[in-house]
Amino acid sequence: MRAPIGSFDEARPAPDRLDLLVPPVADAVRNWTGDVPADQLIYVDTDPEIADTADFVAHHGEELLRQSANCVLVAGKRAGEATLAACVVLSHTRADVNGVVRKHLGARKASFVSRETATGQTGMEYGGITPVGLPAAWPVLVDSAVVDTPWVLIGSGRRRGKLIVPGKAFAGLPNAVVLEGLGA
Repeated sequence: MRAPIGSFDEARPAPDRLDLLVPPVADAVRNWTGDVPADQLIYVDTDPEIADTADFVAHHGEELLRQSANCVLVAGKRAGEATLAACVVLSHTRADVNGVVRKHLGARKASFVSRETATGQTGMEYGGITPVGLPAAWPVLVDSAVVDTPWVLIGSGRRRGKLIVPGKAFAGLPNAVVLEGLGA
């Protein structure tokens, strides 16, 4: 099968590649209930050495920068309590952590979580974190520009491999909230 965006040697529906996904992502794909059918989530095999966005687009084509999203994890803190959340923004933008995120979480302070927290809480590899398969209680804050992008390249839970997902599918993730201006 040919990937809907980019040029990759191998592209297959994610339900056919559960063996290449970390357990929480594989479980989320296996139990997918979104408006977009699970077979429209496409797995593409990629080199883990170039998983970071800048290296990835330099190798696979600059046009992917506007079709890729990053999933960053944040902690909103108020009165000693922390709320973990994910932010999904297009790769050429940055999550407005101290504005939109902090305000939405009702936090006094918001910051990125540590590598140890990110990997320990998600069961995913750092540099491959995806909103597909995150802990069910976490808010998933999605920039409206991601939802408006026809196809979005995002991590697969591992540094090796990516998912290509219809943008509108992000609005249907558990606890997803679509926000204007999240990506600045």
